Amino acid sequence: MRFMHSVKVTVDNFGSVFKYLLYRIVTGIVFFSIMYVILRLSLSFIVDSAEVAALKDLVVETVKCIIAGNTARLAEIQENGLYKEAIVNIGRLVASGGGAIAGAVVGVCLIYLTARIVDGLATFAMAATLNDRMSICARTPFSSAFFKSAPQGILYELIYVPMSFLYDLATLALCWFVFFYLRGLIFNTTFLVFVGSVSLAILAFVLLEALKMTLISAWIPAMVADKTKVTKALALSVRNKKMFGTRFVGFVTAIFLIIVVNLVFGLFTFGSALLLTVPLSFLFTLSLQFVHYYQDREKKYFVSVGEIVSPETVHKEI
Repeated sequence: MRFMHSVKVTVDNFGSVFKYLLYRIVTGIVFFSIMYVILRLSLSFIVDSAEVAALKDLVVETVKCIIAGNTARLAEIQENGLYKEAIVNIGRLVASGGGAIAGAVVGVCLIYLTARIVDGLATFAMAATLNDRMSICARTPFSSAFFKSAPQGILYELIYVPMSFLYDLATLALCWFVFFYLRGLIFNTTFLVFVGSVSLAILAFVLLEALKMTLISAWIPAMVADKTKVTKALALSVRNKKMFGTRFVGFVTAIFLIIVVNLVFGLFTFGSALLLTVPLSFLFTLSLQFVHYYQDREKKYFVSVGEIVSPETVHKEI
């Protein structure tokens, strides 16, 4: 029932998807432009160098020779090791500008983390509108919720983004280990190795993401619904053992559903549907968090205008 209630809450708050999408598009353009400027300025000595120009000219010449059937020139390029020479020259150029490259990497990482914090404010605003709809059946404007929840959202994002970044790195490292090393211990044929390693890596990713979402599932709801301080809400969420299994299974199901929906719609619409399904996925995970929070505390909430889940109903489901 929790999962179905979350679906209904998502449908009832579908209008937030377009506002969230517009916000993410605008911020995405801004931060992408900043990253481009940083990379362009920092790596201009490589991009505009004679070494890179020589490699481009060599590639163009190779393509022309293939089209024209000039095998003599192709053999000459191979025998003289022109590609190897060009790549070695670029490698020397990169080594000489290590400081600029390191600065570019640091700058891009800082911009990326800042972008995640700014994007997270929209998620927090969407959570505020969701809570108002579930608690008092009110339609709060997105802009009003954004500015009202911004102070809380900034504190939340300053803790969540670095913590999530490190957790995601550990998750990717484990998935890498599963994909490249664990497969050889289980499967003994080429086909099974490939299929099995991909399946195990995806399963590991889903389970670890579901675990993270389960542990912090009450973090945002506690801050938004009950005005709990950010660190206290985090501690409350991590220590919450009530219906842990139910919440974990719910998030595992949600993640698999989100992956399938985004893949199917993305493939059959050549990626255009992702503009809708990706923000809808964020809204659905938020709805699931709030439904779990309300039900764990046996609180009344609106699933839609004409449907209310009462404390008595919650108690029966628990």
